[in-house]
Parts: sequence; C-alpha cells; structure tokens
Amino acid sequence: MRDEQEFVEYVRARMPVLRRLAYRLCGQWAAADDLVQECLVALYRHWRKAAAAESVDAYVRAILVHAYLAERRRPWARRVQPAAEVPVPAMSPPGIEDRVDVRAALGRLTRGQRAVLVLRYWEDLDVAQTAAALGCSPGTVKSQTSYAMAALRRLLGGDAS
Repeated sequence: MRDEQEFVEYVRARMPVLRRLAYRLCGQWAAADDLVQECLVALYRHWRKAAAAESVDAYVRAILVHAYLAERRRPWARRVQPAAEVPVPAMSPPGIEDRVDVRAALGRLTRGQRAVLVLRYWEDLDVAQTAAALGCSPGTVKSQTSYAMAALRRLLGGDAS
C-alpha cells in the first residue's frame, strides 16, 4: 500500500516533466501522452526497483526513452506515421519561423538522433547521463550527437549553429 502511495505521489509531481520530455521526443501531444502512459505502466510494475535506484528521475527517463526508441520496431508504427504540424500564428513574434524549422527538422531525424539531441540539448543532460538514459556508451552518445547535428544542419540548409 505504501509503495502505491509513493508511486502516485511521484507521478503527480513529475507528470508535467514526463509529458514535456515525451513531447520533445515525439513531436505530438497525443503520441507523447501514449508514450507517458506506456512508461507509467512499466514504472508501476518496477516501482520498488525504481524507488531504490540512485535517481528515480534517471530511471524513469530511461524507461521513457527506451519506450520511445522501441516504437520504431513495432510493425504498426512503420505503417501509421501522422504528420507533425506546428502551426505558425499569423502575427508571429520575431524568430518563431526559425523555431518551427528546427522542430520540423527534428521530426525528420531518426528516432535515435532525435533522442540524443533532445536529451543533450533540451533536457541539458551531460554525456554520461545521456548514455545512461539511452543504454549505450558515452562514445556512442558523442558520435550520435555529431551525426545528428550534421543531419540537422543539412535539413536546415547549413544555417544551424
């Protein structure tokens, strides 16, 4: 009973952060909500192990990222790919066009490339934390970051710094 109460308290406190990370990975709120739901089911099943981890947030982040990366292996995910559209208001503030281009370009990267960039630059994780979340070596994070940035520059026409 106490484990369940701790789980509920954790989820209530961290839900906005989880949804934001999932959205940054997926690029769509509906897909992000599905991803968070899948993550929370896995977290519930493994709550004791997660609660005993050095960092519950890091443990949950890894579950979320692994669920996101596993999506590409599901047959239905290859058939159904809704287009991510980011509406631009008629009276846009300065620079909004650039943000839309970056989001659109992120949507065209592979899931792995998008995940490494989101974790490194949006979530502000260092190389070791990113490697832990992705379940790979720090060297892989460095090389994938380099490849992803090169792909992003190509997609943005070489204007990305």
